[in-house]
Amino acid sequence: MKLAILEKQALQLSAPDRAILADHLLQSLEDPSIRSAWDRESADRLAAYDRGEVAARDAEDVIADARNSLTQ
Repeated sequence: MKLAILEKQALQLSAPDRAILADHLLQSLEDPSIRSAWDRESADRLAAYDRGEVAARDAEDVIADARNSLTQ
């Protein structure tokens, strides 16, 4: 199937279906070892949070701090 035809058909999908398709396509490009490393990292970070070793911050505060650091 030609890419242009496939693209045209994909764009006719609903937004949620396009998002699912995009996610599946992106996942097909990922290196499994990198995904595995990120899975371990996220599990380690959650465990550290559960043990009280790290504090959580609201996303809005983190984004505000990042924006402020870029404007200074």
